[in-house]
Amino acid sequence: MLSRILIGLVAAGAAVIGVPGVAAADPDPAPPPPPPPLNLNALTLVKPSGFAMQNGEIYAFAVPGDIACVISRGSGGYGCSGPIPAAPNGANVVTGGQTGPPGFANADRPLYVFDTLPNRLEPGTRISFRNVTCGTDGTVTMCNNSYDGAGFVISPTGSFVLEPNNPLLLNTGEGRNPYAN
Repeated sequence: MLSRILIGLVAAGAAVIGVPGVAAADPDPAPPPPPPPLNLNALTLVKPSGFAMQNGEIYAFAVPGDIACVISRGSGGYGCSGPIPAAPNGANVVTGGQTGPPGFANADRPLYVFDTLPNRLEPGTRISFRNVTCGTDGTVTMCNNSYDGAGFVISPTGSFVLEPNNPLLLNTGEGRNPYAN
């Protein structure tokens, strides 16, 4: 009787070992991180007067991809319009202001209209007005404000918003910024 029990246990063990396990698929790898923003201060500053348009009310320039960009001398607002590569929700416009993060949107017509594209911002250069700076390395274009560090990046691998990142202006969770008066 004991031998039958042992034979039964060995047979059951062999049956369990012989059953193939259920394979679980590995989760999809996380998407690669976005490219690092440009170091705008390392780019060569151009004379804004070479990009003045509309009676000097705006500085307009073209960046890679034939995208038209503008910095308003009146409001200090800035943005780009055109075929923005890899933009969120297929956006064709991105705009921002002197403070706070910009936003991507879809427009049914160009936001900035010119007879021809404005002067091209050459690779390795930047243009600044007030606290807004825009620059390009010939592939990636970035604009941001120096007040809180918010801005945007236009890149063939992914266009995205730069959230405010100035630690002197961020709320510490105590309801107020300890550096602000």
